[in-house]
Amino acid sequence: MHDTSAHAAQHRAPTSFIRKYVFSLDHKVIGKQYYALALLAALVGMTLSWLMRLHLGWTNLVIPGLHFLTKNGAPANVMTPEFYLQLMTMHGTLMVFFVLTTAPFAAFGNFFLPIQVGAEDMPFPRFNMMSFWVTFLAFIVLMLPFFLGDGPTLGGWTQYAPLNAVGAVAGPGQGLGVVLWATSIALFCIGQLLGSLNFITTTLDLRVKGMSLMRLPLSAWAWFITSCMGLTAFSVLMPACILVILDHVAGTSFFVPSGLVLNDQLVPHSGGSTLLWQHLFWFFGHPEVYIAIVPGIGIVSHILIANMRKPMLSQRVLIYCMGALAVLSYMVYGHHMFVSGMNPISSLAFSFPTLVITIPATITVLIWVFSLYGSRLRINSASLFALGFISMFVSGGVSGFFLAQPSIDIMLHATYFVVGHFHMVMGVAAMFGIFAGTYFWFPKMSGRMMNETLGKVHFWLSFVGTYCIFMPFHYLGLAGNIRRYSTFVDDFLQPLIPVHRWITVAALITGAAQLVFLYNLIHSRFWGKPAPDNPWEATSLEWSTATPPPWDNFGGAHPVVYHDPYQYGVQSSVGDYVMQASPEQVKTDHEEK
Repeated sequence: MHDTSAHAAQHRAPTSFIRKYVFSLDHKVIGKQYYALALLAALVGMTLSWLMRLHLGWTNLVIPGLHFLTKNGAPANVMTPEFYLQLMTMHGTLMVFFVLTTAPFAAFGNFFLPIQVGAEDMPFPRFNMMSFWVTFLAFIVLMLPFFLGDGPTLGGWTQYAPLNAVGAVAGPGQGLGVVLWATSIALFCIGQLLGSLNFITTTLDLRVKGMSLMRLPLSAWAWFITSCMGLTAFSVLMPACILVILDHVAGTSFFVPSGLVLNDQLVPHSGGSTLLWQHLFWFFGHPEVYIAIVPGIGIVSHILIANMRKPMLSQRVLIYCMGALAVLSYMVYGHHMFVSGMNPISSLAFSFPTLVITIPATITVLIWVFSLYGSRLRINSASLFALGFISMFVSGGVSGFFLAQPSIDIMLHATYFVVGHFHMVMGVAAMFGIFAGTYFWFPKMSGRMMNETLGKVHFWLSFVGTYCIFMPFHYLGLAGNIRRYSTFVDDFLQPLIPVHRWITVAALITGAAQLVFLYNLIHSRFWGKPAPDNPWEATSLEWSTATPPPWDNFGGAHPVVYHDPYQYGVQSSVGDYVMQASPEQVKTDHEEK
C-alpha cells in the first residue's frame, strides 16, 4: 500500500451516523459491535444459568416471573423438567457460539488484527460488515422461540439426532424450536465464514513493509490460526444444520432411522442415520473448543510478555504449538462418541491423538511458567486474568486425561465430570482471556482507562468463585450424578443435593461479581481517566498509533517494521523497550526476522 491509498481512505471516512456507527465498514466499529453482542449474549446466558442453578438447588422453588419466559414450562412459577432442558440448551448455545467464539476471535480480532499488521482496514470491508449483521440476525433468530411456538428446543447445544429431526412428537420445542435453532446456527456459520476469509487475507496480504510472519504478535497468529480452523469447521456445521431443517420441512430423513417409535407413535421416516449428525457435529465441535481457546492463548501470551517486560522463552514454539492444536483438533473429534457403540479399534484411534494433543498444550503452559519464573511481573487486572487463564486451562485440562480413555469415559461421559471439565478448560478459561483482553486493550478501544481497583476485585471474586462452582462438578461426576437431570429423586443422589446448593450459592455470588465488571466497563467508557497512547509501555503496532485510532488506523502514514513485536528488557532511548516501528537499533538475542 502507498500513501495515496491512505489519503483515499481518509477521504472515504463516513459522516452520517448510520454509516459511522450502525452499518459501518470500519473494522474497529465492527469489532466493538461484536463485543457488545457478546456482552449481551453473556448476560442472557448467565441469567439462564442462574435460573437453572436455583432449580437444581431447590427443585420446587417458586421463581417470580418465570412464567413470562414460557407458556407451559413454569406452572405457578415452578420450573418443569422440560423447561429446564430448554434453558440448558439456550445457555449452552449462547455461551459457545455468541460469547466464546464471538468475543475473543471476532471482537478483538476485528479491532486489532489490521492494526497489528499495519493495515488500514480489512480487505473486504463489506463482507466484514455483513459478517456482523448476519451474526446479529442469528442471535435474534435464536431468541425467537422464547416468544413463538412452545418454546426453545430442549435437545442441548449438541442437538443429538434423532430427537433433533422428528418434530414436535419428541417434546416441547422440538418442532419450530429446532428449525429456528438450526437456522440460527446456519446463519452464524455464514457470518463466521465471511469473517474468517477477511482475517486470513488480512494476515497474508496486508502486512506492512518489514512485517514478516515471524514478526506478527502472538495474538495476530492466534487469530490467523483460528480463522483457518473456522473456515473448515463452520463449513461442515452449516450443511448439517440445513439437513436438519430439511428433515423438518421437506420430509427428508437424513438423521431419522426406520422403525423409530416416539410417544407410542411410529415416526414416518426411514433410511437415516443418527450417528451421521454426531460425525458432522463433532467434526465441527472439537475444533470449536480450540476456536474458543486459541485466541485466548494468543491474547494471554501477548499480555504476559508486555507485563513481564521480557520475551517468552520461544515465540516460535508457541506459534507451532497453536498450529499443532489446530491440526490435531480435527483428529480427536471421535472421543465425543465413545459411548455411541464405536468399534474398540476406532476408539483407540481417537484416544491416541486425544492424548497427543496434550503435548502442545503442555509445552505452551511450560513456556508460560518458565518465562514467568524470575520475571518482574507487573500486577494489574489484565495480568491477573492472564494468570487466571493459565490456572483454569491447567485445572480443566488435567481432567481431560481421564476422558481420553474410552474405558473411563464410558463411565463418566454422561455425568457432571464432563460438564466440569469443559466449563473450566473451554468456558471459564476463554472468559478469563476475554477479561484479560478487555482490561489490556480497553484504553486503545475507548481512549479511557478502566478502574484497576474494581478490576482486581472482579478478578478475585471470579477466580475463587469459578473454582467453587466447577471443581465440585468433578466430584459430582465421580459420584454418578447424571448431567441434564433437573431433579434428584434417586436415593444415591439425595446426599449430593447440599453440593448442588453450595454450587448454586457460589454461582449467584460469582455472577453478581460480573456486575462489578459491567459497571467498571460502562463507567470507564464515559467517565474513566483519559488514556495515553501507550499506557502499558508495550511495543506492538497498536500502541504506536493514536488513542483511539483514527479512521485509517495510522493517520495516513504507513508504519515500517524494524523489530519483532516483543523487544523488552533492552536499553533504549525510551526505557526498557523498543517499539516495533522504531528504527532505533538495539542489541538483542531474541530478534525474529
